[in-house]
Amino acid sequence: MGVFTPLMLERARQLIELYPEKRSALIPLCHLAQEQAGYLTEELMDEIGSLVGVSSAEVLGTASFYDMLHTEPVGRYLIGICTNIACLLQGADALLTHAEQTLGIPIGGTSSDSMFTLEELECVAHCDHAPCAQVNYRFFGPLDPGNFDELVQQLRSNELSEVIPPHGTLIRVKRNVGLKVSFEDVLEERKLSDSEIANRKAISEAAKEKSE
Repeated sequence: MGVFTPLMLERARQLIELYPEKRSALIPLCHLAQEQAGYLTEELMDEIGSLVGVSSAEVLGTASFYDMLHTEPVGRYLIGICTNIACLLQGADALLTHAEQTLGIPIGGTSSDSMFTLEELECVAHCDHAPCAQVNYRFFGPLDPGNFDELVQQLRSNELSEVIPPHGTLIRVKRNVGLKVSFEDVLEERKLSDSEIANRKAISEAAKEKSE
């Protein structure tokens, strides 16, 4: 029995159909799995491997390479504070220390209620709002201890649920913005593309046989 829910499995199959090779959908499927579970469980990595035709070890190898993919549980809200030069000059070190105290966890830790995980980040290209932070990859800044505490309170009370989805959810995976093409049109274009590739291959092989 699969680990993906029926809805997620359908979304996974639609994602796979967007690529000429199934394995090209590996990273999008990892994000999809994180949207469901918050992190990549062994079972989900096994299922992703089965769906795209690679080993579980290859899925793990890919997932462990990228910071946005997690193979261990993280909090509902992944809070990352940038301490690169622009933010550092605006007090990021003090903000990070304050965040540890407010959340009651060290850098890399997760709160006992599984609500927050705290990270220290390199530059996130939000320098004009230094010191800044990301919450589930949504930007906030400039921050000081006071408005950081206010942000945490808003997260606890679910006031920002329309702005910040649970960890793992990426809008681009849902493909509901920008250019919209029906799934049926995607399948039809894929069939045409596959047919053209097969024809070119056949012509190439025929030419090779003739030359021999």
